[in-house]
Amino acid sequence: MQAHDKSTPMLWDTMKLLIMQLRPKQWTKNLLVFSALVFSIDKFQMWHVQANVVAFFLFCFVSGCVYIVNDFMDREADRNHPEKRNRPMASGRLNPGIALGFGSVLLAVSLGIAFYQNMLFGLLLLLYFAINVAYSLKLKHVVILDLMIIASGFVLRAIGGGLVIGSSFTPWFLLCIFLLSLFLAIGKRRHELLLLKHNKGTHRKVLEHYSEPLLNQMSGIVTTLAIMSYSLFTFMSGHTIYLMWTIPFVIYGIFRYLYLIHVLGKGGKPEAMLFEDKGILTAVVLFGLSVVIILSLS
Repeated sequence: MQAHDKSTPMLWDTMKLLIMQLRPKQWTKNLLVFSALVFSIDKFQMWHVQANVVAFFLFCFVSGCVYIVNDFMDREADRNHPEKRNRPMASGRLNPGIALGFGSVLLAVSLGIAFYQNMLFGLLLLLYFAINVAYSLKLKHVVILDLMIIASGFVLRAIGGGLVIGSSFTPWFLLCIFLLSLFLAIGKRRHELLLLKHNKGTHRKVLEHYSEPLLNQMSGIVTTLAIMSYSLFTFMSGHTIYLMWTIPFVIYGIFRYLYLIHVLGKGGKPEAMLFEDKGILTAVVLFGLSVVIILSLS
């Protein structure tokens, strides 16, 4: 009886650590799967919502499996990071074998549901997992390519959301997502570079190949291209030309983020800043409402 009483709290603690390992705070990244739903609101059907919700959680679970692999590979290096050393495996609270076993089962179930929902979506989700595992094992050490791999994951999320409801995007919109994601990835690298200036190579080897002036220049180029790509999308998407009225929200959101990373020294957690900064949150909400209203009335 006493053994049972002791095992129950241990099991519950392990479950909590496994949920933490999936990093639910970063699931906001997967909200991009709803972008297809937003931009096809004029063709809305109720089953579209259900399909996108399922796709959202599948991306959450598969990305969580990627985090398990990544944290397993990086658990020694993460112990040198002021924040990442508190992660379940890096801190020693979660047994790596249990985490890998849990991730294997979760991955198999998630991919099975994805293939059942839509064959192409299942293949895309498998591709997403494979690319991110390759990133965790090798590609994260390749300068510039590491940033592009991160950005490609956001593009796959957007495409996946479109596949499950039979919608498609113009190349301009996908390019815009890629560039905005690249912009966020550059900001995160810059934050890591400044945070670990004196021992940057001990945590992330690729930081040895970056410099603050290089990342600032890359950020400026990507910012310009992202604004141009979205502007062209509003004119060439096949939707109403009045989508151009949403361009100021995109410009404000980008400039606000630049202010946060360059003046306030933030940028380490882009997924958290969506909810922590009222300026960005307001811009995103107004942007979404504007798109829905414009497309509904067109």
